[in-house]
Order: sequence, then C-alpha cells, then structure tokens
Amino acid sequence: VFPNKISTEQQSLMLVKRLLAVAVSCITYLRGIFPESAYGTRYMDDVCVKILREDKNCPGSTQLVKWMLGCYDALQKKYFNSYWICLQTITECYHFKFKYTHNGPLLDFSSKNKRNDSTITCADTKKASILLIRKIYVLMQNLSPLPNDVCLTMKLFYYDEVTPSDYQPPGFKEGECEGMIFEGEPMYLNVGEVPTPFHMLKVKVTTEKQRMENVDKSILKHGDTNVPLRVLRVDRDDPEEENQDMNVRAQTF
Repeated sequence: VFPNKISTEQQSLMLVKRLLAVAVSCITYLRGIFPESAYGTRYMDDVCVKILREDKNCPGSTQLVKWMLGCYDALQKKYFNSYWICLQTITECYHFKFKYTHNGPLLDFSSKNKRNDSTITCADTKKASILLIRKIYVLMQNLSPLPNDVCLTMKLFYYDEVTPSDYQPPGFKEGECEGMIFEGEPMYLNVGEVPTPFHMLKVKVTTEKQRMENVDKSILKHGDTNVPLRVLRVDRDDPEEENQDMNVRAQTF
C-alpha cells in the first residue's frame, strides 16, 4: 500500500485510491454487508485488512467495485469533492472528503493543525493511514448491529467550478437532492485524516445516537439536535469550505 516516496502527484493519487478501497472494504466487511467470499486478505504493515473484490456469487460486491472505479475516475480528474456511503434512510452515513491542488503541494489543508514550515513526509502519511484504518476497526466494532433489510447507496459531490455540468462517472447518474434525511438524533464522528504532499483524505461518520455503544468520546462531535428529523447536508465545518458550491451531483443507480 505504501510507496517508498511520494514525490509525484501520480504516486499520491495511487495511495489515496488504495486507502479509499481499504477503508470502504473494512467498513462493509465489519458491518457484515457482504459474505466472506467477497473479500481477499491483505496487510498494511502489521495490520490485516479485508479487500473487497468482484465475486460472481455476490452481485452486490461486484456492483460496489464498479462504483469504486467510477469514484476513481472522478478523483483522477480532480472533480471529486466528497463521497458518501449511506445505509437505508439513513441508519449510517460514511463521508469521505478529498482535497487536492492543481499546482503542486499545499501544506495547510488541515483546519486545526496548519503545517506551513515543513513538507509532509512518507512517514507522516504512513502513520496517519494506519491510524485511520485502526480507528475504523474500533468504530465498526462499537456500533450496534445493522437492521436485516439494510440497503447501501452512494452519493458523489464535486467541485462545481471545475467539473463539466454533464459529467457523470461510470456507474452513476445525476443526483436529485442536496441532503439526506436522518430520523432521530444524529451523532457525528470525526474518524481521521490522511495528508500527502498533493492530497488530503478525511473520513467522518454519522449515525443515530441511540445506536452508539462505547465509542471513544474523543472522536465524537455533537451536532445541533433540536430537530427530530434532520437533513444531513454537505460538510461545512471547515472555514475554507463555507463559500464553496458543492451540491450533490451524482448518485448510484
């Protein structure tokens, strides 16, 4: 998974694609979305991970792999802003957010810990990647079991100022809504972020508060819970995102 160096945008892109695949695979595996046969086993250093693969006996896993390839297309074109995996209306939502630059490295992505005085090293990226996957494992093991009739869908958000109005990646169609309905009181979890010299990947999770068990309080972020039926919209918690137009642009068939 980890290159010996990340000195080019292509090397960074490849790593971000792999991390996205690992994270989505871990989530679907630990939440029991697909059977064991739909996964292969790989290692990130000493961390054993399950990787989703196309399985002729599991059409769902094959479809998800195709959706992921569509995500890669948008990511490579630098159109991709964020990617949401949603379960039912809505039990759990996994939010993957991407940032990249058009003119080389930008080191002040992080809204809390600005880094202007040094470059991001391979060691930094590797450490953050392993920590992200470990946090996903811990979180998945502390969420309540999913309903038996769970349904998985995906929504993509683009940077509208650079994305052609008629662009849709393979496997996706034009989106029809800006937000997603959450019944009950939502709980927001900041899982982690991985920086490279050219990209930033952030992962957040939203689920119903009553489905939480013993999740570490340090990764929780409480939202406004005065309204029992909430519409979950695009992430606006970073100051630099407040003025960006990032309506939903694509969703799965």
